[in-house]
Amino acid sequence: MFTKLDPWNITETEFPLTGTITEKLKFLLNYAVLAPSSHNTQPWCFKVENEAIYLEADRTRALPITDPQGRELIISCGTALFNLRMALHHFGYAGRVVTFPEPSNLDLLACIQLGDVTKVNPDDNLLFEAIKRRHTNRRDFDDWDIPQSLLSWLKQDAILEGAWLHISLHGNSVRNAVAELVIQGDRLQMADPNFRRELAAWIHKSDSQSHDGIPIYAFGVDKHLDFATPIFALVMRNFDLGDAIANHSRQLLERSPAIAVLGTEGDTPADWLAAGQALQRILLRGQAIGFTASFFNQPIEVPQLRSKLVNLIYKSGYPQIILRLGFGSQLAATPRRAVEEVTKREKLADSYELYVPGKGIDDCKDI
Repeated sequence: MFTKLDPWNITETEFPLTGTITEKLKFLLNYAVLAPSSHNTQPWCFKVENEAIYLEADRTRALPITDPQGRELIISCGTALFNLRMALHHFGYAGRVVTFPEPSNLDLLACIQLGDVTKVNPDDNLLFEAIKRRHTNRRDFDDWDIPQSLLSWLKQDAILEGAWLHISLHGNSVRNAVAELVIQGDRLQMADPNFRRELAAWIHKSDSQSHDGIPIYAFGVDKHLDFATPIFALVMRNFDLGDAIANHSRQLLERSPAIAVLGTEGDTPADWLAAGQALQRILLRGQAIGFTASFFNQPIEVPQLRSKLVNLIYKSGYPQIILRLGFGSQLAATPRRAVEEVTKREKLADSYELYVPGKGIDDCKDI
């Protein structure tokens, strides 16, 4: 019987080395579904057809209050796409991808094929090996500084995916100002009953059959208190806890070695998809070299604060994600839907036929 943590137990020895292209592609999706997403909504769906994977945004899993433009939804899909790229490379394929292959359908985010057989890149292998170990850490970090050389590495990772990364360390006035924006964002969002209802709707017990959402232990609450999850969600839904949450955010940020803002030059769906891939490269890099992260996107989700954030960090373009970075204990995995739950079975629209192998393939790029 399927359990909510089964997707995390995938092993590479199960790869169908002598199987068909379709069988190989379906297997690679086991790594795509382990990507992070806003509220753990997992807003992606896949279609394996014509020896290709088609990645689509699942708008039924949108967050209309928190994310009315679907910006974070597409960023989340970008993290799944990056996992898929690293899985392709690990199993010896260059990968061929075209993003937004159908201009009239911006929910069709990418067409992915195996591409040529290639030698395994050691760095890509390093990132692949981190996929199953990467978990968002919402607890206190240890009081250890991150070496500057590693932070520079993260900035280069962002650039490789078409994004930029601004990092602030302890004692930096910009860092303190960013933290204050996070705190303002907490209070503004929690004062909105619609926001609270949306958040509460994605707080699930650990044995939820939906295989998504945020279990109570992901907030740092003892897993033995899982029975109290409905009460926790009820309180979140009905009471403005803005001051308490803001104070908690302040404590976490004060104890974090670094606060990072990930951004892009533009603010289009293509930029959001690139930001998602940059985000996952950074998160996997951190996991691979021993540190972890969690999200503080409140100033980006509140429009009037996002413009203030741009002025603070003196970067051209648009901030997309705020991370705190540091060293901490490993946390338990959060649930993921299995490949079977995120795979579409109906035939693709005829307009997609342009992107099957041998048709329009010059639009793809090696990754």
